[in-house]
Amino acid sequence: MKGGWDFLTNHAHVLLCVANDPGIRLRDIASTVEITERSAHKILGQLVDEGYVDKEKVGRRNTYTVKTDMPLKGPLIEEQEVGELLHVLLKPKRPKGRRTGPGDRRKSVRPE
Repeated sequence: MKGGWDFLTNHAHVLLCVANDPGIRLRDIASTVEITERSAHKILGQLVDEGYVDKEKVGRRNTYTVKTDMPLKGPLIEEQEVGELLHVLLKPKRPKGRRTGPGDRRKSVRPE
């Protein structure tokens, strides 16, 4: 991680990994989040224990399901649900370049 801090906790990053790929391996979570496998295992275990993620054994692998109706933790966001966070953070990726349409946040300058 560049800059020494992040807007999201490692728990949020792990949750995003699982939501994005329900069959993801701990090794891949750890690599993506840039934490140890041990930390990824601990965090995912906490998310399962707290009811935020369901874990199902499928053959030799685990499959995870994020429970989107669970409340977010934190005094400023406890009224929000996990699904709302995922909706914002897992939007389909847009090609880099200019935004178009009503969501365009850039101010347009028109010659008068």
